[in-house]
Amino acid sequence: PVYAMGVGPPRIVPDYDVLDVPAGEAALADSSVDISVSAVSRGGNGAFDLRVLENGRPIDLRRVTPAADGSPVRAVFTVTPARETATLYTVEIPSAAGEAVLENNRRSVLVEPPGRRRQILMIEGAPGFEHSFIKRALAADPGFEIDSVVRKGRDVRGAATYFVQAASTRAPRLASGFPQERAALYEYDAVVLANVEADTLSRLQLQWLTDFVDQRGGGLLVFGGKTFAQQGFAGTPLEDVLPLRLTDRGNGVVPAANRADSRLAVRLTAAGLTHPMMRTTGSDQDLEKHWQAMPALAGVAALGALRPGAEALAVVTAQDGPRPLVAVQRYGQGRAVLFAGEASWRWRMQMPSTDRTHEFFWRQAVRWIAAAAPDRVSVGSVPSLVPGSRTAINVAVRNQEFAPVGDATVRLRVTRPDGSSEDAAAALAAPQAGSYSGELRFDEPGVYRINAVAQRGETQIAAANRWILVGGADLEMADPRLNDEVLRRIATASGGSYLSADDAGDLPSLIAAAVAEPANPQVEELWHNVWIFVALMLLLAAEWVLRRRWGLR
Repeated sequence: PVYAMGVGPPRIVPDYDVLDVPAGEAALADSSVDISVSAVSRGGNGAFDLRVLENGRPIDLRRVTPAADGSPVRAVFTVTPARETATLYTVEIPSAAGEAVLENNRRSVLVEPPGRRRQILMIEGAPGFEHSFIKRALAADPGFEIDSVVRKGRDVRGAATYFVQAASTRAPRLASGFPQERAALYEYDAVVLANVEADTLSRLQLQWLTDFVDQRGGGLLVFGGKTFAQQGFAGTPLEDVLPLRLTDRGNGVVPAANRADSRLAVRLTAAGLTHPMMRTTGSDQDLEKHWQAMPALAGVAALGALRPGAEALAVVTAQDGPRPLVAVQRYGQGRAVLFAGEASWRWRMQMPSTDRTHEFFWRQAVRWIAAAAPDRVSVGSVPSLVPGSRTAINVAVRNQEFAPVGDATVRLRVTRPDGSSEDAAAALAAPQAGSYSGELRFDEPGVYRINAVAQRGETQIAAANRWILVGGADLEMADPRLNDEVLRRIATASGGSYLSADDAGDLPSLIAAAVAEPANPQVEELWHNVWIFVALMLLLAAEWVLRRRWGLR
């Protein structure tokens, strides 16, 4: 039996409590990250302040008003973390007069640095104005390294010719318009197909591109009317990767009646209002109005319905009703985006020069699909820890084709908050997944850095880093009110009783009087025992020997 004792009052007022502070991931350099804060005020005076600190330095202050006393309030802060090292963000509520518990007034979250630049492969079916605008927007992003392939035409022998812009080490692999090896394709984090007709790529290349999203975890962005002309990619391995169906659609592209046609103006869906790809301004109300004010597109491809699990972020109104304009879905380990519109360059040329909606949208679209692409060596995420915790650090190791590696040597180096470090080994945990694991102990609060190095023999495969925050919140003092309902249920279920703090003197006598109930008898068949079977066989054998010796029949 369990005897539960409730200590403390059921209501502590006034009390401010920062309930949760989840943060997004800074996948690329100069990425903005949303920190969603949930807080509550109990017995307060209505509105209260939320203050955000970056590495201990105040950077934002916002006054929020809960709907009612004790009702949680939510606020979103947009921050830009550092490029080279992890950034610690702390959200705190200034204490109120007479507040007894101050430990729950603050909570911290760690945002890791974005890491390396993402490599993007852009394949263009032919030169086009739309491609030029998009490529310029992507090339100006410091988080991208762009390789582009433009199909120019055919030479005198009838072979396709291409204009390649890429790093000197990768350009020869793109001379035929597409990487000729799976490993070369897997070096990229995302692929953009711009007006690429289905017959431009071989069936093997389409299968590689499908595996690139599914198994490698890369991203795919597809747009352009030629891409969706006639059957497009219907019936190819790439069909299931696209968020919209290709078999239940109309024909061709639905054009606008004129340049001022408002039918093809952009309208955000509920999912689009919260998706990072469509975030070009502040509040949801301003965001919706901003997109509605953008110039209408020249047309929209007539595609089918959304696939299960896909989402439409924006729609346009055609003659037969709303049509998806921007659709996204997760496919396997990666992500896919489909843009069905034509002439998004109007968002750049028909708007003031200070409006950056066009470049923001295309950059954020490519950032979103590239963010999920893992490196060959990656350290798994670690939940929030308290000082003194022991936890397993998981490391995934893959080869150039992102197949699991089961014969690597993985070493871990842990750098503590005080700057000291120690090394540890990670043992193979799951050979079929290329997963290695090592258990570490985190004794002190602060920020730890985990460096994992994987190698085969004397050859290093790759290295990866992970930052871990220990003691970001005082979990012991979170919601310090007495919760006697839980204590009563535990006591009743175990046959004990619940006591208040005033009845603590009765606890020794209750424990002394408690008599443990006898356990239920366990029934076991004697014949279901190997030793009984052996004994019977020995007895029968002995009887047979004796009867033979004595001449008995």
